[in-house]
Amino acid sequence: MSFVIVLAALAFLMFAAYRGYSVILFAPIAALAAVLATEPAAVAPVFTGIFMDKMVGFVKLYFPVFLLGAVFGKVIELSGFSESIVAAAIRYIGRSRANAVIVAVCALLTYGGVSLFVVVFAVYPFAAELYRQSNIPKRLMPGAIALGAFSFTMDSLPGTPQIQNIIPTTFFKTTSWAAPTLGVIGSLFIIVVGLTYLEWRRRAAMATGEGYGTELVNEPERVESKELPHPLLAVAPLVVVGVANFLLTRWIPTWYGPTFTITPEVLPGLHAPVETTVKSLVGIWAVQGALLLGIVMVVATAFGRVSSRFAVGTKAAVAGALLASLNTASEYGFGGVIAALPGFIVVSDALKSIPNPLVNAAVSVSTLAGITGSASGGMSIALAAMSDVFIKGAEAAHIPLEVLHRVVAMASGGMDTLPHNGAVITLLAVTGLTHRQSYRDIFAVTVIKTLAVFFVIAVYYATGLV
Repeated sequence: MSFVIVLAALAFLMFAAYRGYSVILFAPIAALAAVLATEPAAVAPVFTGIFMDKMVGFVKLYFPVFLLGAVFGKVIELSGFSESIVAAAIRYIGRSRANAVIVAVCALLTYGGVSLFVVVFAVYPFAAELYRQSNIPKRLMPGAIALGAFSFTMDSLPGTPQIQNIIPTTFFKTTSWAAPTLGVIGSLFIIVVGLTYLEWRRRAAMATGEGYGTELVNEPERVESKELPHPLLAVAPLVVVGVANFLLTRWIPTWYGPTFTITPEVLPGLHAPVETTVKSLVGIWAVQGALLLGIVMVVATAFGRVSSRFAVGTKAAVAGALLASLNTASEYGFGGVIAALPGFIVVSDALKSIPNPLVNAAVSVSTLAGITGSASGGMSIALAAMSDVFIKGAEAAHIPLEVLHRVVAMASGGMDTLPHNGAVITLLAVTGLTHRQSYRDIFAVTVIKTLAVFFVIAVYYATGLV
């Protein structure tokens, strides 16, 4: 019965997300309903002591990353830099390689720190124009955007500032650059297999003479030629974010040491010393500093374009960051509650029975990401409940925690893109397409991404590369 309660809670949350209801509202409802069915007297204490504690803890750690990422994406958009990057990619790669152009642009923006939601909005008008001129069916476009924005640059490439690559740093005491060789190998697998699939789909569709399509909805206005920033200037902030993230990851520990203590002698208002464990926060601090530098650079180099719309634009960015972070934090609180239920012991014991620690972590994270429809949410649930098990298993097998970080991050972005995933719903809404028209290709990207995780595990065991 306890196992059924856990499954029911997960199914209810998945159904609510699929139907478009707010996870912020329904995650606590699902969690507390499970507690009510298990021990009615514990509902209020669990809500305050577990759900809210976990939720607030997540916001404390990760909200600045969500906020700075959203603001950076917004100023990139307001400055015209994103349009310039897309136009340059089309010019240099060529219109005949439409899928490669879209994947390259989405990858550059996402790896540069732009939220994948922002990338969808920024790339769609140009992708539509490119597909229209190339006479490629529009229904294939979401698959290309998903491959570029939702896969290897989200969690596979080392150093990516996306939240899916940052969350493991606090559990495993790693950095966003964990297991760089395996990350690059996994990324190449996804790119090669993904583009091969997309090109096969494009050739098959065009062979039938299908064309771009008619009676389409939410078509963007035709892009008029206008003066855009130089593409090198447009790319510069993305390079700054990547380089600064890399350097700060290495410099911060030398500046602060393993711990840093603020005493009442330094800040007289303190009643007791405040000690911070720096090692567990290096990854987060490095990304925050890098994004802040990127924002300053965009504003400084495109002040005329950004200044008039900065107030309105950043308000929208802040609202988006609040919603995104609270959605994930609410799922994190849900995971904390579910992990405390007796029924979850059955689930965790079943997952623990997988003998290989890397496969165990991959299956656990991917399964929960798929159930919740969120890469960061599913990973948060799995790590909140089972990170100690993953770490002990890896240490017993003499597997570096960097490898565990990369496997967990990549697994989070696999089966999370099921139909109820928020990014999938946003992508289809923006492009004016339906699940029936375009989900097949998004799901194919999901399968390729999931296979890449096990490919990376096999490479590690075969070569020992990290």
